[in-house]
Amino acid sequence: MKTRMRRAVTALVVLSLMLLAPPAASAGETADYPEFPYPDTGYTEPYRGQFHFSPRSGWMNDINAPLYYKGTYHLFYQHNPHGLSWDTMHWGHATSTDLVHWVQKPVALEPGVHPGDLWSGGGVVDSRNTSGLRTGTEDPIVLFTGTNGVRIAYSNDAGRTFQSYDDGRPVVTPAGTSRDAKVFWHQPSQRWVMVVWSDSGGNGVDLYTSDNLLDWTYRSRFAADWLYECPDLYPLPVDGDPANVKWVLNDAEGEYVVGDFDGLEFTTDWTAPQRMDQGRTTFGDGTFYAGLTFTHTPGDRIVQMAWMPSNKGSVWSGSATVPAELGLRSSGAGLRLTREPVTELTSLRSTTSSWYDRTLTTDPASDPLAGVSADTYEIEAEFDLTGATATRFGFDLHARSDGTEDRRVLYDRAAQTLYGAPLSPVDGRVRMRLLVDRGQLEIFGNDGTLSFSDNVDFDSSTGSRGIRLRAEGGSVKLVSLKLHHLGSAWGTGESTLESNLAGPWSPVGGTWTDTAGGKRGTATGDAFHLSEQTATDFTYEGDLRILNGTAAALTFRANTDATQHYSATIDTNGLLKLWRPGKTIATHPTTIEPGRTYHLRITAQGPRIRIHLNNNPTPAIDTTDSTYTTGHLGINTFNGTSEFQNIRLNKTGFCTNVAAGWNAVGGNWSDTAGGKRGTATGDAFHL
Repeated sequence: MKTRMRRAVTALVVLSLMLLAPPAASAGETADYPEFPYPDTGYTEPYRGQFHFSPRSGWMNDINAPLYYKGTYHLFYQHNPHGLSWDTMHWGHATSTDLVHWVQKPVALEPGVHPGDLWSGGGVVDSRNTSGLRTGTEDPIVLFTGTNGVRIAYSNDAGRTFQSYDDGRPVVTPAGTSRDAKVFWHQPSQRWVMVVWSDSGGNGVDLYTSDNLLDWTYRSRFAADWLYECPDLYPLPVDGDPANVKWVLNDAEGEYVVGDFDGLEFTTDWTAPQRMDQGRTTFGDGTFYAGLTFTHTPGDRIVQMAWMPSNKGSVWSGSATVPAELGLRSSGAGLRLTREPVTELTSLRSTTSSWYDRTLTTDPASDPLAGVSADTYEIEAEFDLTGATATRFGFDLHARSDGTEDRRVLYDRAAQTLYGAPLSPVDGRVRMRLLVDRGQLEIFGNDGTLSFSDNVDFDSSTGSRGIRLRAEGGSVKLVSLKLHHLGSAWGTGESTLESNLAGPWSPVGGTWTDTAGGKRGTATGDAFHLSEQTATDFTYEGDLRILNGTAAALTFRANTDATQHYSATIDTNGLLKLWRPGKTIATHPTTIEPGRTYHLRITAQGPRIRIHLNNNPTPAIDTTDSTYTTGHLGINTFNGTSEFQNIRLNKTGFCTNVAAGWNAVGGNWSDTAGGKRGTATGDAFHL
């Protein structure tokens, strides 16, 4: 709900939600969230970005609480999982290990489970446990949300589930209408800082500090007419110099000013803001809004993602920009913020074609891209304007043989604009970088001096994938041109299946769905879900539960269609079985009950295969078979429905899906390669 004209509507919506909201439930259990699992998707719908994040289904708007914790980037966002328009706000959640490959997770904050109207906010990792909220080995992840009062939700299991602090009592209540708390650690003052938008006396932000994230002290207010909601405040070195750091304050529309922050007050001598991105900021057809920077990023990089409102499809509405690293650069007009795609995006490059030192004219024969076809790609180009006579030059994207295209990106030499936005040459040259996705177009000029985020419904059919490099009214020197084909970022992870196996996973028969308990498979005969991971000698383990029907298994050394494999199977007929197609290799009689979870661990060394049941140190099956020596790892269900969790390859230590916060009651407890070890003279418990 992000435009000035919608403020009155916002108030009515909030009132309606307050009147209709059910009583608050106990917080934090994923099983309480009725919106999960999401409908399955291969992310191949028309206009679905292949390297831009969008929710599997439903509506998304503002970016919330982007943060980094123990090798994982967490992206939260405003979310309506029930439809394709703004409605009752949830916090959606996705994770990535590289800022590129995102995996949708269960809803993080749920109305009725977590108190308040769960609108935009920020989040931090309390690595020092200043809040005292830690109950186990994981650092608390603390989120800030709500309107007209800031509420806290926190996680002690690395972001899997969240509970409300103090039953949702606001910890800060600014005057007037308020929302969108951003929190960060201020190293010089060794305190937490909160920046909250409010309209008390006009647009502006209130600044608070805290030693513990729970008790906050008002410090100052920065007022500005232009500063409307979703504030962000962060330091940037000028021209990369760590000895010269300035602070940037921006709002939801990407308007910003540069100044100083002493831990208590933000000051600036700027009289008017600049825009960091030239995209549209309107609610219905906007392309850039409510950007927020990640907290705790390695190397202290300032990385931002923003909402792209007008990317829409059959099952989703809204996407995010590619993560961009922000910088602060000196220019003739003063300090200016820069935005450039994160370097991790290069991991998607499959093939690259390059051209150098060409003269581009109005003659199509001078176009080096003649005959080139691409669907999702990146263009890097540099032009020398010395002696240029062309009035405009640039690219036709998704061009067709009839001379039409889906979008034209041109530099106007006289106006000094790229795509209609100002861009002056640097040393007589213009550099362009274009990211072309199926529903998104992001344009960067002169190393991030210009950023322009747009949504374009590109036609990805075979006859509409041409690219043309064109010059109008004369010639221009092409210094260099690189075309990188970009692959899809989807399908490498599983939403609820805890696993260290490489994705993507592929179903072979049956129906496979994400549930709060893990991965669920249903079939009338055999069905497999195979990972991209292959292995020869290994330890492979996981938790299996037959919900109804006959059997569930861990599958290994399989080919891609599972016509060849080994499977270690628990069977309700009363046995543990190792088999391959056409042969039962070994069995072990044991009672297998539907609804009960069993842990299998397989050790394969050459032809020798050992299977341990429920962490028994003695293998239930110890046999040999040399038919298959290597192949894919996966899971299998037979004649019914089974659920799988904690699928691990060569994993040492104690594996469990029980939330963090284990406490010893007597005895000595230690971590070993085999799991958790307890020693006691009498009774001892680990709870």
